[in-house]
Amino acid sequence: MTVALMWEARAAEGRGGELLAWVRAQGLAREPVRRETFRAPQDRVLVITWWDAPYDASLPELPEPDAELVTRAVHRWRFEQLS
Repeated sequence: MTVALMWEARAAEGRGGELLAWVRAQGLAREPVRRETFRAPQDRVLVITWWDAPYDASLPELPEPDAELVTRAVHRWRFEQLS
């Protein structure tokens, strides 16, 4: 089964580049099958990782950035691929 983890954060005013650099520098305890990073207006950054694992598997996730780098807590979602 394929599981996708989504991680989304909104940078503090004017710090979108810093948040993007921070995200790109974050390693995970294991390498996912695939990892993609996106950005959007309002300095938002989204990371999606794909894993070959059961839906409820314990998987490494990106941490919370320092509070002064973001405007709110990170949003996280977990999805399973359908056939």
